[in-house]
Amino acid sequence: MSRSAPRVHAEQAVIARMEQVARQLPQDSRVELRTDRGECFRGMVSATPTVQSFYDGNGREGLNGVVRLEAFLDDGRAHQGGQHYLWLDEIEHVERLPNPSPPEDQASEAAASPRRAASPDSTDSTGAALPTR
Repeated sequence: MSRSAPRVHAEQAVIARMEQVARQLPQDSRVELRTDRGECFRGMVSATPTVQSFYDGNGREGLNGVVRLEAFLDDGRAHQGGQHYLWLDEIEHVERLPNPSPPEDQASEAAASPRRAASPDSTDSTGAALPTR
């Protein structure tokens, strides 16, 4: 990755805001991002971004960061050629989007605990389950 950025920052308030934005973008989260120019991007975060040292066009050193979004279609499929790179300092709003698949821990619990079949003496003559005491 290049060490140059369109803007770099040394002001503590701006750096703190970029760090706060980065914390809202964990790897594999589905998000909608709005930039300070009013653009909206939807996608999955490929890696949690970090605030790092860069140089601007004038050779001044400062901080910024980049998030890479892998764009997806409304049904969750990957969008061909849909990768967006956004600078943390230009992200105005982060909205988390729901994940269409169940969390892995719930899915693995369901797979690990097979359903018990009712024993013959716990059903009535029609096969309906009898209340337990």
